[in-house]
Amino acid sequence: MLGKIQQQMPDLSRAEQRVARWVTQHPKRAAKATLAEVARECGASEPTVIRFCRRIGLGGFRDFTIELTAALSRPASYTHRDVRADDDIADAAAKVMESSIQALVDVRSRLSSMPIAAAVQSMSGARQLAFAGLGASGHVALDSCHKFFRLGIPCTPLTDTPTILQYASIAGPGDVLIVVSQTGRWPEISRAAELAQNGGAAVIALTNPETHLAAVADIVFPYYALEDTSIYTPMSSRLAQLALLDALQVALALEIGAPAMKKLRQTKNALLDRITL
Repeated sequence: MLGKIQQQMPDLSRAEQRVARWVTQHPKRAAKATLAEVARECGASEPTVIRFCRRIGLGGFRDFTIELTAALSRPASYTHRDVRADDDIADAAAKVMESSIQALVDVRSRLSSMPIAAAVQSMSGARQLAFAGLGASGHVALDSCHKFFRLGIPCTPLTDTPTILQYASIAGPGDVLIVVSQTGRWPEISRAAELAQNGGAAVIALTNPETHLAAVADIVFPYYALEDTSIYTPMSSRLAQLALLDALQVALALEIGAPAMKKLRQTKNALLDRITL
């Protein structure tokens, strides 16, 4: 839930953003506070707090406290804390680790509801897989391309805007475009998804489910990143994306069966042969 609030922060009004920041910084207090107490702590009116609750998809303040309490009571739950300029080294390191652990726990808790089977079915018969991402997501795309090609399916990494758009414009039936976007707010990425679909390609997106990119993709792996990226590059979201794509690669290998196992052995043996030489 806290990750969802962080993702929707740019779409909130200034007053609603004050509420969002206070909630993410003091989640335990927010879960136990009354409407009047939250409004006072945030320097906002009670109607603003209620509007904030509705903007994040809840019926009102009561639903908000129930959902937040449930989120904080999950097993192995870590309270997210952004790194601050006045943190000492030990505290900053602990915050980064806690955020990374929480990102993986959150993805694991929602894994059963994710469209893994649909994605595997789409990729198993693909003519080509193209992994697209910009910035930190581009590194995830590169890593995934390096892993998936060993199953014997031609793979292409797309890590800059012109290449992504040009590939999407010529993608056709049998091609699968896998888009990795932490925020899902790059308009060029959404345009690429639309271009690929117009040509008959399938589009799989790992992104914020409440964005235009998610709306146009054929298959969506929803992810809310619980981190402040205003200064630091995305870290916990990148780990979650890598883990999810690793799981997809293993699932795809199992779906393909013996041919994939043969390709994996061949790629491993090729490195062993090189070492012995």
